[in-house]
Amino acid sequence: MKHSRRAFLEAGLALPAVMHSVPGLAATPLPETAASHDSSFDPWVEIHRENLRHNVAEIYRRVSGRPILAVIKNNGYGMGVANIAQLLEAQPEIFGFAVVKLHEAFSLRDAGIRKPILLLGPFDEQNLADAVARAILPMVYTPVGPALDKIAAKTQKPVSLHICIDTGIGRVGVPYHQAAPLVRDLAARKSVRIQGTMMTFTEDPDFDKEQLRRFNETCASFEKEGIALGKMHAASSFSLFQHSDAFLDMVRPGMAIYGIYSENEFRRTNILDLRPAISLKARVIYAKKLRKGDSAGYNRAYLAKDDAWVATIPVGHADGWPRTAAKGAKVRINGELYPIIASVSASHCIVEVGSEEKVKIGDLATFFDAQPGSRPEDVSESCGASVYDLTMHLNPLLPRRIV
Repeated sequence: MKHSRRAFLEAGLALPAVMHSVPGLAATPLPETAASHDSSFDPWVEIHRENLRHNVAEIYRRVSGRPILAVIKNNGYGMGVANIAQLLEAQPEIFGFAVVKLHEAFSLRDAGIRKPILLLGPFDEQNLADAVARAILPMVYTPVGPALDKIAAKTQKPVSLHICIDTGIGRVGVPYHQAAPLVRDLAARKSVRIQGTMMTFTEDPDFDKEQLRRFNETCASFEKEGIALGKMHAASSFSLFQHSDAFLDMVRPGMAIYGIYSENEFRRTNILDLRPAISLKARVIYAKKLRKGDSAGYNRAYLAKDDAWVATIPVGHADGWPRTAAKGAKVRINGELYPIIASVSASHCIVEVGSEEKVKIGDLATFFDAQPGSRPEDVSESCGASVYDLTMHLNPLLPRRIV
């Protein structure tokens, strides 16, 4: 699939959480002091708490009550890493959280998150000591035993961790056929407590089966030796639809929690009823009538074939709205969908309204939300943008509002 998750996986964006709500997220509107720094026309992101709860319940049903390790990497998929963790932590289905960047793990502890946090990304010895001091679980796949001994000696307790085994994705993880020395070494150390063992699928449906076979056989061989591997986990959002045999002891979804289907064809199944928990909105800043032959956008990308009304909205690629949106995406204003025309500039885009003046300054414009026709998957299908682009690339400086 040309615009699939697989084409996007290597382009992740990790950004710090931007908190605009009061501590504990008790209030849904922005505090007046915070909102006053933003123009009333500036775009904003909305996070829908009830849809989050619904999606978690759907996933929990799908995996037959297995615990959920919520992946909230890359700024909480655009919603703010601390925002998402604070909204999800109270849900009993959520076992803990997984992030890639160390600073995101620290920001979760700073925000008062107490559930387990798994650090999927890299670290040096000092990072490792700092993470353990904050009760952050490292994902390990290299010989770090001596460093773990030092930390355990200082803290007077073993270091809890997860082991990552590479079964074919080739990114990180100890190769499955070379895993025995590392796993045995870690298991033999009094400084170590193995709390989990994991792998990542390539998301090639046929090869995934071979990956799971490799993982199961490798883990079974260690268990025969009496090595306790903790909770085994492999299934991401993709696997929720493709590999029910990979649910193992725990699942590790990301995008599905936020109500977005990682592949468009998954929408047409009845496996999960997902409701988008994120919206991008702004207000129209200008509306005018173009005469036949008038142009809009850089390089006169749009030429009016007839007299037509257009509206300008202050959302551009600097906000995270993809440039490809001008190739077919639509924006909803006053209940109607209008096509984006011309080109997406850094801070603006233009929509074609038609022959009548149906849009005025100040009207609400919705770029994507949970409504049919405006879901992130609809935008993806209309212009070829990945749904991952639509969320992970949202500018972290945009206000996030809990609704």
